[in-house]
Amino acid sequence: MSGGNPLLMPKLGLTMTEGLLAEWRVSPGTTVRPGDVLFVVETEKIATEIEATAEGRIETLLVESGKTVPVGSPVALWTGPPPGGDATESAAATAPEPAPDVVPESRAAGRPDGRTVATPLARRIARQSGIDLSTVRGSGPRGRIKAADVEAVQTSPAPAVRASVPTSVRQPTNVERIVADRLSLSKRTIPHFYVLADADVTELEHVRAELNADRTGTRITVNHFIIAATAAALRAYPDFACRWTDAGIESLPVGAVGIAVDTPRGLMVPVLADAGARGIESIADAAGDLVTRAREGRLTPDHMGGAAVSISNVGMTGASMLVPIVDPDQSAILGAGAIRSVFRPDAEGRPVLRREVGLVLSCDHRVFDGMRAARFLDAVVSALNHPVRSIRTPDPGRG
Repeated sequence: MSGGNPLLMPKLGLTMTEGLLAEWRVSPGTTVRPGDVLFVVETEKIATEIEATAEGRIETLLVESGKTVPVGSPVALWTGPPPGGDATESAAATAPEPAPDVVPESRAAGRPDGRTVATPLARRIARQSGIDLSTVRGSGPRGRIKAADVEAVQTSPAPAVRASVPTSVRQPTNVERIVADRLSLSKRTIPHFYVLADADVTELEHVRAELNADRTGTRITVNHFIIAATAAALRAYPDFACRWTDAGIESLPVGAVGIAVDTPRGLMVPVLADAGARGIESIADAAGDLVTRAREGRLTPDHMGGAAVSISNVGMTGASMLVPIVDPDQSAILGAGAIRSVFRPDAEGRPVLRREVGLVLSCDHRVFDGMRAARFLDAVVSALNHPVRSIRTPDPGRG
């Protein structure tokens, strides 16, 4: 391959085989220094800014934004150092030549050189809306199409050529497509089964209110107690921290718990790697940082992977129960619903108002049977029923 050394699609996780090149931050001719962001890669879990590791000049972009690229494949040529290792050199040697980002002059929306020049965000909006960029007139320098130009076309009457496209149909975003592919794979390949239980959180709510009354940091939520309870159950049943692989059943860190986070870009599941070694206030602070990073797009590969069990809580929506789908990289996920008031009989049979939350544990039947899953869920419920235990930092010397 001539014209410079290849920049490769990086491997951002153990299970990553390909990545979506979501956005270029450089263009041909750009001179970069170590730490400058070159491009953004999206996987099913995170968006990562890829930085230059040395000084160099970008010669050619081989892949346009919005394309999915196998790990190790060249995405650009530059004057910086080449990648090391035979595997990357082999991938570079077989990479296709770059396709020019041009359209016929007659379709170039008034640009004399016939090129469609647009920002990455404008291209993404156009893909999602089914808009041909060659029909959009750009308002930026040298006719560059900006996001506002595409949005203006979205709000204008549709041309006759698009009249046959149903107005209720839109193209999924890149993250939505990746998540859909991953969860479809999960339902096809993982034999799911489900265990349900109700946890009494009456005492938990009192304890939480007392803690928050004296606390100036991150407010402690019921979900933080669920994280602590799941970590406690993993300590009680450490053999639950495993997952199915083609090579066999792989053991994972006992203290790691995944947290499903709803973000503007879609669902993210960062991992609190040491939840089993934290008390409830420390869990609240660490989980709050993960949620903020997820919503701001600042998660890194270090924040992902390594957990056998995740938590997905929809209680804030008022939904009474959630039956979640197991992530392909994990073996179980705990769904939590809204807290509700119910009357339960006391020791004398008199009705007493209690506060309860519905839990559903979805499991991979290749790894667990119903009895093991039921014992694990019972340990979670027990920890929620006795929330004072979650206040203390767990003793690593005790099971």
